[in-house]
Amino acid sequence: MSRFHWVIPACIAPLAAFGQTAPPRAEFEVASIRPAPPLTAGTRAEIGLHIDGAQVRCNHFSLKDYIGMAYRVKEYQISGPDFLPSARFDIMGKVPAGTSMERVTEMLQSLLTDRFQMKMHRETRDFPVYGLTVAKGGPKMKESAPYEEGDGEAKNAVNVAVTGSRAGTTVNMGRGSYFAFSNDQIEGKKLTMVQMADVLARFVDRPIVDMTNLKGAYDFTIKLTPEDFRAMMIRSAITAGVQLPAEAMRLLEGASGDSLFTAMQALGLKLEPRKAPLETLVIDHIEKTPTEN
Repeated sequence: MSRFHWVIPACIAPLAAFGQTAPPRAEFEVASIRPAPPLTAGTRAEIGLHIDGAQVRCNHFSLKDYIGMAYRVKEYQISGPDFLPSARFDIMGKVPAGTSMERVTEMLQSLLTDRFQMKMHRETRDFPVYGLTVAKGGPKMKESAPYEEGDGEAKNAVNVAVTGSRAGTTVNMGRGSYFAFSNDQIEGKKLTMVQMADVLARFVDRPIVDMTNLKGAYDFTIKLTPEDFRAMMIRSAITAGVQLPAEAMRLLEGASGDSLFTAMQALGLKLEPRKAPLETLVIDHIEKTPTEN
């Protein structure tokens, strides 16, 4: 049985201290929401989050992606209607110049409440997970060189871009940090172990929790068999809502996923089956179509 399962990937305001005035509700000054064009097999997909100056642009994210960004939880921590992964929107918002990413996530919370009429509550549930741990002998990855300022990227800018095609997928996280899924391998540059766990969780049958206690960022390459790589590509397309022909679905057969687990051992790491309590956002109500702009 294949171990692969693509999880898109993938991103709360503290209570005011007693006796202090709560900050004003975070809202976009202006926000436009439009349905994203459909994804089709063979087309080049461009998905991204860009914050620069007074403008926020989100391209081709699903409702589930927006909920994850707004509340800083992973895809598997969101429980709701079946359309959450497939209903995709482009959002443009105006914010005061210099607004932090933390404040933008609070604005997304308000937008989901106001425009999609979202209502939710929190629960803690036990999940089967893989614990990402260090193998005997320690890590065998290359620690990344520190990021050097002065490359022209604005200090407070956020520029996360996802591009995909038949050849593979690349996620650019800015400041030299990225991962690429192509040529029968996963290549990561300047990724922390938390980010690595998030990347790998896209390809296995359960969430991955970082338990390495490694604090640095690393460069690594994970070699895969062609069969396992092909299965990952197909499952990522399915989750993204791409309509695939029946012959593509048949190519999933014969992929075991073992090459990913073997490659982790070569990096001095292990994926160990465990159980862990994780917070879950339960979406009690959300409209599939937002109110008009």
